Amino acid sequence: MNKVVMDGEEIERSITRIAYEILEKNRGADALIVIGIRTGGVFLASRLRDKISAIEKREIPFGILDVTFYRDDVTKMDNKPKPGRTDIPFSIDGKKVVLVDDVLFTGRTIRAAMDALIDFGRPKLIQLAVLVDRGHRELPIWPDYTGLDLPSSLWENVKVQLFERTGKDQVVIEEEG
Repeated sequence: MNKVVMDGEEIERSITRIAYEILEKNRGADALIVIGIRTGGVFLASRLRDKISAIEKREIPFGILDVTFYRDDVTKMDNKPKPGRTDIPFSIDGKKVVLVDDVLFTGRTIRAAMDALIDFGRPKLIQLAVLVDRGHRELPIWPDYTGLDLPSSLWENVKVQLFERTGKDQVVIEEEG
């Protein structure tokens, strides 16, 4: 059985709220860059960057980070993931990086993302924005900005469906079974 826990309007409101929270916490957008984690975080990061750029009336740098080879489980996967493209066409040295992902679960993807990011330079700080925090952390990683805290069972799947990929915006809980 599938249950919709966020619709398009709620996702849009969350992105707007997170944009304002980022600007407030960072006292504006100076030295701010937004990087989406491939694949789930890229479209959210793009929307978040667009929202911040519109509020600040200036372009905010945007990048895409693939963490495939930084994952600690890549050798254990039956279906080996195909690496995607990383595109960070600017220096991250001394910058305030906002990493964006769709769902925060165990924390392992974020750890991999931080490892990958450090290969590009030394940011001033790294902050994490996620649309959904579902709990069940295996590592001491917590988001700075969250759209929805969604306590979930381990046997449930949380799926973020975005217009750019599926033609609609929603977050769905799917029960395995």
